[in-house]
Amino acid sequence: PKRRNAAGDRFPARPQGATQQRQYGVAALDKGAPFSAGCALPWRCCVALNMSILTGKGTSYLSSSLVKMENVMLTGPGTLYIVATPIGNLEDLGRRAQRVLSEVDLILAEDTRHSRKLLSSLNIRTAVKSFHENNEERMTAQIIGRLADGCDIALVADAGTPLISDPGFKLVRQAHEQNIPVSPVPGPAALTAALSAAGIAPGRFLFEGFAPGKAEARCKHLQKLADAGRTMVFYEAPHRIKAFLADAASIFGADRKATVARELTKKFETIRHGTLGGLVEWMKADPDQCRGEFVVIIAGAEAGNTDRSELTATLGVLLKSLTLKQSVRIAAELTGGSRNEIYDLAVTLQKGSGSEQLL
Repeated sequence: PKRRNAAGDRFPARPQGATQQRQYGVAALDKGAPFSAGCALPWRCCVALNMSILTGKGTSYLSSSLVKMENVMLTGPGTLYIVATPIGNLEDLGRRAQRVLSEVDLILAEDTRHSRKLLSSLNIRTAVKSFHENNEERMTAQIIGRLADGCDIALVADAGTPLISDPGFKLVRQAHEQNIPVSPVPGPAALTAALSAAGIAPGRFLFEGFAPGKAEARCKHLQKLADAGRTMVFYEAPHRIKAFLADAASIFGADRKATVARELTKKFETIRHGTLGGLVEWMKADPDQCRGEFVVIIAGAEAGNTDRSELTATLGVLLKSLTLKQSVRIAAELTGGSRNEIYDLAVTLQKGSGSEQLL
């Protein structure tokens, strides 16, 4: 079918595929054919093709030298940009990120409604397409195809740096396998922001993301980390934060140092440093502190203080065949530990194993 440009001139429909587009562009321009914003060639070509439209003439006749230059620019695939966006304060978006988001052909966003608010505030009119964990598998092949055709695409998360507890890994891996350039545009990340202000050793740390939502799976996961000597960083949701801290206090010990960072860079930003036991009581006393998005930083086990993992293993064996009270009494005799602390740990382990032992 025939299409018309802004001046009403007719030109053939856009060919599909980067190779055909390049050939079509060179051939048509050599013949002096008119082009306009209606021609959907890749962005970099459109900039040159529409130079005269900006002056109001509606058509453009480019010299063969300019055509050759644009043809060189279009050789090879486009670039996949991994763009970090603010985690709360819009002023944290860098100038490079703004430029990239305004120049790419397409933006992939986890929640298009959320991302459009950010883009609208910056007067960025780039097309936005939904890309999340439910459609990542299906969309990846299509996106790789567009990148291979020469389109530049930016991937953003709802907040912070993409792929950090957000979708995108499969896309990035596929891009590398197809020799498509992947370029990070660094910026905000709740992980590093919280770690920098936590007052807990940041030199070596484990990023665990979100702990399992169900109590049994969460307890088993935390038990594996009880002996870890590195600082641990977790993300947590408001409806699970109290249960997470309570389980962490039981398994790691109520006196283990920790920091809760809530609503970072936002109006109600809160950073609370203390012990796991103290943080549990703090949240019980002030329910408002359970609102928002959380990063929890927990200190690693101190050198020479690895008896807790041995105690956990001992209780695990005892609880399989004895009542909770019997297990606590025997474990206290074997380790010399506090019965109250051992009891709290045993209750948590029993909950995590789904045991129905009698008291």
